[in-house]
Amino acid sequence: MSDEQDTNIPLDELEAPQRSSEDEDLPSPESAADLEAVFDVPVRISAVLGHSRMHVSELLKLASGTVLELDRKVGEAIDIYVNDRLVARGEVVLVEDKLGVTMTEIIKTDR
Repeated sequence: MSDEQDTNIPLDELEAPQRSSEDEDLPSPESAADLEAVFDVPVRISAVLGHSRMHVSELLKLASGTVLELDRKVGEAIDIYVNDRLVARGEVVLVEDKLGVTMTEIIKTDR
């Protein structure tokens, strides 16, 4: 992880950030329509189940059906990244015949 300190905030306790006196000169969006200019900006979202390290020789031995052990336990929250920035944690869910993610907490970082 980075040197930034992450603070976990459950979704039900999430509130809008308080504005400082420095922020008073900046315009703030009053509604979703005010953000319309950025609606079409593409972002990359990644849901990370876990990580694993191995030597190249071990990587070359992987075959179909090989189980790759990750650094997470079953039932442990997964990390959700937007453009390589950790923004939330969640749980894997099944939606019809596809996998999805339910966000269980939002990660607030101090900049």
